[in-house]
Amino acid sequence: MQIIKDQQIIDDNWSYVADEADLKAGNISVSLARWHQDKARLLSREGKLGVRIGPSDVVAELAPDLNAIQLIELDFPDFADGRSFSQAWLLRGRYHYLGEIRATGHYMTDQVFYLSRVGVNAFNPEKIEDLPIVLANLNDFTVKYQGSIN
Repeated sequence: MQIIKDQQIIDDNWSYVADEADLKAGNISVSLARWHQDKARLLSREGKLGVRIGPSDVVAELAPDLNAIQLIELDFPDFADGRSFSQAWLLRGRYHYLGEIRATGHYMTDQVFYLSRVGVNAFNPEKIEDLPIVLANLNDFTVKYQGSIN
């Protein structure tokens, strides 16, 4: 599987582990609920750690742990829900998170430019054939009137 990270198409070396699944080796991401439930066990295992947050999750709950988390996945269950834009901005602007912030789920390719402006630096489109479209949409505009995270 491939994704876009820092405006390049790369191989994805992360896997999401569902709440009911056994933890596995390698770079994994888990839900915020599982992070809270299994934090000690997650921190003691080999591999990098990521947390997937949904629109209703509170970013402030992760703030004390951000130095131990290398990936934050913003899950878009519906392209009409814009709360993940605010979550990305909070992670970069308020909590100064420097790791990868990845959009995943049901976002529209037309949204990637705006997502990048609030701090998202990686994109996992639903369809692999959308990778070139997402990459092109990151450069939709050359003139920017508003300030941004990037």
